[in-house]
Amino acid sequence: MRANLVRQESLHQIALAMELGSVLRLGEGEMKSGGFRRPSILADAVEALFAAVFLDAGFDAACQVIGRQYVTLLGALDKVSVLKDPKTALQEWLQARRRSLPRYELVEVRGEAHAQEFVVRCVVEKPAVSRGGVGTSRRNAEQQAAKACLEELQGS
Repeated sequence: MRANLVRQESLHQIALAMELGSVLRLGEGEMKSGGFRRPSILADAVEALFAAVFLDAGFDAACQVIGRQYVTLLGALDKVSVLKDPKTALQEWLQARRRSLPRYELVEVRGEAHAQEFVVRCVVEKPAVSRGGVGTSRRNAEQQAAKACLEELQGS
């Protein structure tokens, strides 16, 4: 559950709720390329903000600030689904049925070095299922592909 709360997507949601992108000081290139909306930059900014509160006002103040920012996310957590990421859940589903582990193939890397998008395919041999995923990192793309495979397998 902790991993789900500190991952980029969760921190990005907090940054959006705080409208943090509108107050970031970024270089001209980042501003033009939409850096103030980029999930990785916003997530890093939230972490930096939490650290600044801790350094300036101490642990108790940081706990209060962080707690207030997480109230909505904590209430929305699906306790079962956050316990395992899609790759782990798919692997366990396959192992429980004595099936081979999935294979992940990098299909394509798109975009500039500072704003890449990864396309990955998750392949399950038996039953034969192959699904793609796209993400801002290879890991995110693999998670998306694993999720799609697991949904397909559980539906059949």
